[in-house]
Amino acid sequence: MPFADFAILDYLSYIVDIFLVWYVIYKLIMIIRGTKAVQLLKGIFVIIIVWVLSDFLNLHTLNKLMETVIYWGFLAIIIIFQPELRRALEQLGRGKFFTRSGIHEEEEQKQRVEAIVDAVNYMAKRRIGALISIERETGMGDYIETGIPLQSKLTYELLVNIFIPNTPLHDGAVIIQKSQIAAAACYLPLSESPFISKELGTRHRAALGISEVTDSLTIVVSEETGSVSVTKNGELLRDLPIDKFKQVLAKELMDDSKEKQSSSSLWKRREKTKNGQ
Repeated sequence: MPFADFAILDYLSYIVDIFLVWYVIYKLIMIIRGTKAVQLLKGIFVIIIVWVLSDFLNLHTLNKLMETVIYWGFLAIIIIFQPELRRALEQLGRGKFFTRSGIHEEEEQKQRVEAIVDAVNYMAKRRIGALISIERETGMGDYIETGIPLQSKLTYELLVNIFIPNTPLHDGAVIIQKSQIAAAACYLPLSESPFISKELGTRHRAALGISEVTDSLTIVVSEETGSVSVTKNGELLRDLPIDKFKQVLAKELMDDSKEKQSSSSLWKRREKTKNGQ
């Protein structure tokens, strides 16, 4: 029996070990997701595949070259991934790498929703054009780099001030990360879909474009009509009243799974209505 107990403990330690390694790898992938580091990782995988194939096919010169690249690759990875490694260490230092405070997170989400809704309502009434993209699971680091970095606390006053016409930052998109305005005057990719209505302008095309390549939630305030629209996963909700906009935003950003399911059904109903026209 003692030997059996030791065997069970060994198996449990193996399971815990594998789970922890998997979780750390998962968190690292989530940190670099949507950044240039993803493309670099693809390049590393290509090098490894070429190295294995060159060894299998007895291509000695190519194999020696790949071995040299891999030998010095560890140092290169530290240099190339310096921003992502720093971000991971900062999260670990703040105690946010493995744990999340549910209550604190929910309170931040509520404050974020209120700030965005108040700002959008103000700009819609005055027909101030705006383009606001909210980062979710997919990182938006590449698009943040195209704008002016702010890293400022998300507030109603700051959002409105950014989009006031003829100010340096009003042209372009604001990207929000968690409870911060990461950058303003950012460039977003324009959608090339041929099914977009001709009456939609550049802001709507940019909002649809970014929703096609990330899981972000993007808000558009029309400068011509003051109407509010939201894009997600390549879909567009147009001309939302402010109360309906607040409902959609809250359901998308809050962690409650029931609210997410309700929001998903809203998108599906709206899409069916659009297709039926």
